[in-house]
Amino acid sequence: MSFWTRLLNLTKPTPATGKPPLSVKERFTALKNIPAFLQLIWETNRAMALGSILVRIVRAAIPLAMLQVARLIIDEVIFLTQHTGQYSHSHLFNLVLIEFGLAIFSDILNRGAALLDSLLGDLLANSTSVKLMEHAATLDLDQFEDANFYDKLERARRQTLSRTVLMSQVLGQMQDAITMAFLAVGLLTFNPWLIVLLIIAVIPAFLGESHFNERSYSLVHGWTPERRELDYLRLTGASDETAKEIKIFGLSGFLIDRFRELSDRFYTDNRKLAIKRASWGSLFAALGSAGYYGAYLFIIIRTVNGHISIGDLTFYAGSFARMRGLLESILNRFSSIAEGALYLQDFFDFFAIKPNILPKPNARPFPNPIREGFRFDNVGFKYSNSDKWAIRNLNFTLKAGEKLALVGENGAGKTTLVKLLARLYDPTEGRILLDGYDLHEYNPVDLRRNIGVIFQDFVKFQMTAAHNIAVGRIEEKDNQPRIQTSAAQSLADTVINKLPDGYNQMIGRRFAKGVDLSGGEWQKIALGRAYMRDAQLLILDEPTAALDARAEHEVFQRFAELTHGKTAVLISHRFSTVRMADRILVIERGQLLEIGSHQELLALNGRYAELFNLQAKGYQ
Repeated sequence: MSFWTRLLNLTKPTPATGKPPLSVKERFTALKNIPAFLQLIWETNRAMALGSILVRIVRAAIPLAMLQVARLIIDEVIFLTQHTGQYSHSHLFNLVLIEFGLAIFSDILNRGAALLDSLLGDLLANSTSVKLMEHAATLDLDQFEDANFYDKLERARRQTLSRTVLMSQVLGQMQDAITMAFLAVGLLTFNPWLIVLLIIAVIPAFLGESHFNERSYSLVHGWTPERRELDYLRLTGASDETAKEIKIFGLSGFLIDRFRELSDRFYTDNRKLAIKRASWGSLFAALGSAGYYGAYLFIIIRTVNGHISIGDLTFYAGSFARMRGLLESILNRFSSIAEGALYLQDFFDFFAIKPNILPKPNARPFPNPIREGFRFDNVGFKYSNSDKWAIRNLNFTLKAGEKLALVGENGAGKTTLVKLLARLYDPTEGRILLDGYDLHEYNPVDLRRNIGVIFQDFVKFQMTAAHNIAVGRIEEKDNQPRIQTSAAQSLADTVINKLPDGYNQMIGRRFAKGVDLSGGEWQKIALGRAYMRDAQLLILDEPTAALDARAEHEVFQRFAELTHGKTAVLISHRFSTVRMADRILVIERGQLLEIGSHQELLALNGRYAELFNLQAKGYQ
């Protein structure tokens, strides 16, 4: 199949990805993103955006002015050589000074435009990064657990930096278009067919670039999951967090081989595309050169025949050469802009994702204090893209001021239950009531502000010790007494007081002078966040797994004392801790199996009693 046939058949799947390249219509449709993109630029800094536009408008007129001055200089030189000694050279010198001034002025404008683009580009990258983080913060937890969502997030994240190039391209396109309009006026008065010849000579190169840009987009778009894996492998293969396991298990070879396999495959696909692009590009460049020299020859013949002067030859040949360069630049840049607009679609697609958990217009205020508690009414939940029920038919009440412990094997649904309680998910069926009202009736932000959760896989923030605790209520990050009190309550002060810089010590090895902590020390820091939260409902989801039995018992003993009168949910595999709770809920395969106090469940002699006795034997 010939190249031209493939070029017209733009719906044929790309061999590298199986994704069909975008059609001409789709490519032009993608340009609809440019106005929204220009709006982003304008909103970023209106003064800089306006300044950049004005500078480019002035610069657009300079090439024509310089060609006109050069034309006058050539004709003046020829005139003076034909009339040696008869006329002053002052007019010639003035023309040279004018051209010199235009060159200096053009350079100043060029540097000014580059400066404005650089500053505006940095502001745009910062602004779009902030917008991306702000939007991501509004989305639901289950959206972050979807692979397709992560692909969109990754593509959007990549656009926050690369869009500064698109900004310069769009503004440059405007400038070149204005310059071409000025130059075209001169050529139209001389011979309109030269412009037709110019277009015919340049169009093949434009179509070729468009074709290969589409192929490149399809390749990059189709490789998004693999590129995320490459980034993950690159980070995992050289990270302080993974170094121990990699050395112990000898994983470096496996990770390197996998990285090499993926990167080589991408390189091979990209190389094939690059070779074809370079080959066809050379042919199209030759066609463009042939068109230019054909026009150049025509202008020379007109000059030799006396129809135009040598200065006119310089002007028209220069205008044609510049127009050819500008037209090629415009068409090729158009192709790049269209490609950028395709990627820009990824950016806007991410912002088109909307959360499902939204506050109602007249949301109820969170009760202060909680009077009745939380009631699960036939609650069931399925994760996205899963046919399996994580929990099902849950019916129980978490009473106000009650300490409830959740017991069950890994995967039983305990963490899912507490995420539903904090409305990180909404039930697939049934409902959860707070003081008799569905959680949907409350503002989710207000709800979570009154709930403190410390998960087993809590985040180890690479921040100071003070900020690591302050994240429990970040608006109080400057309230040092509250931070210190929270640290004392969680026993984190025993860790922080040993650090060289105390509460100002950077924790983690990622940044200079950072100090790493043991698992147990990190958990005390994380527990400090729960006390910092000072919420009405506190949830501890196995946050003390790295502590020994004595330390965990002490932590939970203090927790029970310090949360007196507050509602709390505890998840732990140690029954010495669980028995502190007012009631214990045993969950198995997502369903409530037993509920009652420690003594009641032992007397029931059911699943809880079995698990308790098994663990007790381990300590005998």
